[in-house]
Amino acid sequence: MDIFNTQIHIWYSINKRELPWRNSQNPYFVWLSEIILQQTRIEQGLVYYLRFTEEFPTISDLANASEDQILKLWQGLGYYSRARNLHFTAKHIVQKYHGTFPDNYKDIRSLKGIGDYTAAAIASISFNLEYPAIDGNVYRVLARYFGISDPTDTVTGKKIFKELASELIKGTHPGTHNQALMEFGALQCKPKNPDCATCPLNNSCYALSSNKIGVLPVKQNKTIQRDRYFSYLVLLNDNHTWLRKRTENDIWKNLFEFPLIETNEETEIDIVLKKNELDIHLSPETSLIRDISPWKIHILSHQRIHYRFIRIQLAKEISTPNDLIRVNQEDIFNFAIPKLLENYLNGTQFQRIFDK
Repeated sequence: MDIFNTQIHIWYSINKRELPWRNSQNPYFVWLSEIILQQTRIEQGLVYYLRFTEEFPTISDLANASEDQILKLWQGLGYYSRARNLHFTAKHIVQKYHGTFPDNYKDIRSLKGIGDYTAAAIASISFNLEYPAIDGNVYRVLARYFGISDPTDTVTGKKIFKELASELIKGTHPGTHNQALMEFGALQCKPKNPDCATCPLNNSCYALSSNKIGVLPVKQNKTIQRDRYFSYLVLLNDNHTWLRKRTENDIWKNLFEFPLIETNEETEIDIVLKKNELDIHLSPETSLIRDISPWKIHILSHQRIHYRFIRIQLAKEISTPNDLIRVNQEDIFNFAIPKLLENYLNGTQFQRIFDK
């Protein structure tokens, strides 16, 4: 273990990336960076981190923002529950802790949206507490080096990794140790094609000596994805269109989108338009279909969204349900929207969706 820690720490001191949240032990910045980087590459997350710290330099600033502001700033990162939990927790910290981040693991772990890993990262980096932060990178490094074949997504496996990581962190500088392990997994001991030739641990790595680099770590359960089919109605009248807010307990909660009709498969247009669940009454006298985009697929962690856009020109303004919002063309980018709608609006389609 001493050899392992020493080599990892030396490697980190030489190879670590210079990242803004590493220049501060401020728990707000550490927390923000960890939430943003969940399910997100550092290259992408860095841009969002800088946006958030510029717009909301303190927890109080974040707490005082509106949810729409936060979702708009988060737009494109996905997993929007992270943003909603971030906002909820900021308000909670202001109300319960007077804007000061709690300084012990138990209270940190109790905050909404903060699990074992994030709590350990904050506790170790900001408060020098010996709690191992075990993410996918750390699982991979430990499994390969120490030859652990227990699945990382089982109770038994998690216990074994946690016990080992808890031993490794003892007597170290906890924040530096945790970051060194995570960085080593991200840059050196990568999931595919790790750079074993230059690895400082290659003389003592179990997976390398046993030819099990591609086998470890082991994960027992595979993610099952389900297919969903979305037909978006882009209703146009003069320089206006209509959006609705997703309020259901579903993906993209509280984001805005065009009126949506969901079906069980790729469905013909006339069948889609006959579905009356939106309570939008379209007829040949009041509307004309201008074009229909091809079906595309948007991949989420547990879902494959098959989607298309049906652009409908209205001869006159029609009666719409109360949950639809009439939006001017120039104001549409002020709303927080899912990535697939952002791509549609940013593409060539947007340049002509208002063309008659």
